[in-house]
Amino acid sequence: MAIGIISLLIWLAGSDPIAVTASLFYGAFGNINRFARVVANLAPLLLCASGLIFTFTAGLYNLGVEGQIAFGAIATTFVLRLFYPIFPAPVVICLGLIAGCLGGCFWGLLAGTLNVYGRVNEIFAGLGLNFVADGIALYLILNSWKRAGVASMSGTELFDQSLWLGTFGQTDASPVALAIAFIALGITFIVIKGSYFGLQLQAVGKNLRAAYVLGIPAVSQLLSAFAICGAFAGIAGALQVLAVFHRLIPGISSNLGFLALLVAMIAGFRPIWILPVAFCFSALNIGSLQLPLSLQLESSLAGVIQGILVLLVLLGRGFKQNIALSAGHGQDR
Repeated sequence: MAIGIISLLIWLAGSDPIAVTASLFYGAFGNINRFARVVANLAPLLLCASGLIFTFTAGLYNLGVEGQIAFGAIATTFVLRLFYPIFPAPVVICLGLIAGCLGGCFWGLLAGTLNVYGRVNEIFAGLGLNFVADGIALYLILNSWKRAGVASMSGTELFDQSLWLGTFGQTDASPVALAIAFIALGITFIVIKGSYFGLQLQAVGKNLRAAYVLGIPAVSQLLSAFAICGAFAGIAGALQVLAVFHRLIPGISSNLGFLALLVAMIAGFRPIWILPVAFCFSALNIGSLQLPLSLQLESSLAGVIQGILVLLVLLGRGFKQNIALSAGHGQDR
């Protein structure tokens, strides 16, 4: 159904679905540099989607992941500016990654605290904090951390090249960023599927009141889910600074947080499917940049394709559940 609807939309836009598919593929895999951009985009996407698995498992819709990326980037930038060149570059990079992790964790816990103790829905708390984090970043870029002699929306000064994470050859893809993302994905799979904490988290997500009655520390589980998701998103923000932009810029999250939400939904909140889905979405994102050049189509078509896929997967999942419920009621009668 998704392929049919997408093909119809492309046809209505005055193009050929086969030509669009070929253009997307060429834009993502046409040469080594384009494939490297897919890999570079994949690392933060994997981190954010892995973190969201924890909150989704706990029954929470953490829409604040964008702000957690941004605050992680702010914390990383602060540490890089503070400690370089006082300490050697490798030490400062490590400190920057730790700062990004802690910054995102703090921002995630802030959303969790508003939800648990302030009775603020996690969706509204997260979205509100996204604006706050972006506002803080913009203020710092235009004031305290502005470029020498000019307040520019393009971001802070570029960091010294010794603070840039290494890449595969002359491409944009960083092996360090990719390794960190795979480690995070592995941790997510092990914790959710093979640990007592993961089992408790699933119980809280299935029925919060029942989990509390059974003696599971539901409050700490909810806050832990927010903290872990925030920490992973904060590392993604740190990688945006260290491996992608090499400075703090407005909107540094690049909507990767919202894209990770779609990845987690398509994957059915199961860690094992995160990698293939995230790779496809990353390829769509990078490949869509070719559409204006070759077919005079808007690159936002990739977002339309992703949205249709998610919508139909969720509708299909709900339809399947309704059939199962109807069958169960029939057996009861």
